[in-house]
Amino acid sequence: MTASPSQDTQSPRIPSLGPEKLTAMMDDLGIKYTLYDHPPIFTVAEGEHLKKSIPGVHCRNLFLVDKKKRMMLLVLANETLVDLKKLPEVLGCDRLSFGSADRLWDYLEITPGSVNPFCIINDKDHQIELFLDAGMMEAEIVNYHPMDNAKTIGLTPDDLRKFLENKGRRYTLIDLQAARPSAEG
Repeated sequence: MTASPSQDTQSPRIPSLGPEKLTAMMDDLGIKYTLYDHPPIFTVAEGEHLKKSIPGVHCRNLFLVDKKKRMMLLVLANETLVDLKKLPEVLGCDRLSFGSADRLWDYLEITPGSVNPFCIINDKDHQIELFLDAGMMEAEIVNYHPMDNAKTIGLTPDDLRKFLENKGRRYTLIDLQAARPSAEG
């Protein structure tokens, strides 16, 4: 029996949309951005030091699946705290869990640690809903991995919108205040 690409963990997964193609698309759209190189980071904590040298709001991405297999990509500022148990009411879905690495690759052609809002264009059948943190979108500059966790790209929220809209991708701005963790007393 031969393993499918999503089951084969031995061969490296290389996305067809890499940083070079992404920045070329941005150049074609007249989007201004700043690209930074750094050692690979896999978690928010590992990238904390980048705030000193990379201006703007640093962001994270949650690939979520509800019990009915509805898939969502939630893009939010690192500082935006959310309670996973409160998110379903805010997003209008059922109980949530994190999507698997295989599902992430199969639908967004990206590996954990490199997820970003740009990879939504790899979802050819538009099966994943994109939610953008409204607070994040009020920042002057937002920062994401451009398909590679050894790089960070900074751009304005308006340019992120321009990119998504040009690529025919819908998104929902979402106020995440109602999903904040409860204060412990």
